[in-house]
Amino acid sequence: MVELLRSNDMVMLSYVRALLQSEHIRYVGLDEHMNMMEGNIGAIPRRLMVDDADLRRARQLLRDAGLGHALTP
Repeated sequence: MVELLRSNDMVMLSYVRALLQSEHIRYVGLDEHMNMMEGNIGAIPRRLMVDDADLRRARQLLRDAGLGHALTP
């Protein structure tokens, strides 16, 4: 698994998840429950990971959706 993006923007993360699901790209969300440890201040961004084989397609999907700026370099 490789990192596709990281963000604290819950709306964008939800949108990205929906985009990935619509294209049958499996993903894993990491650090999603860290707000319990950090006091919900948003200091730890959530990460979305995809399989290495799907990374290129997932990155293109997000670029096409206007979210290229959010991608992990």
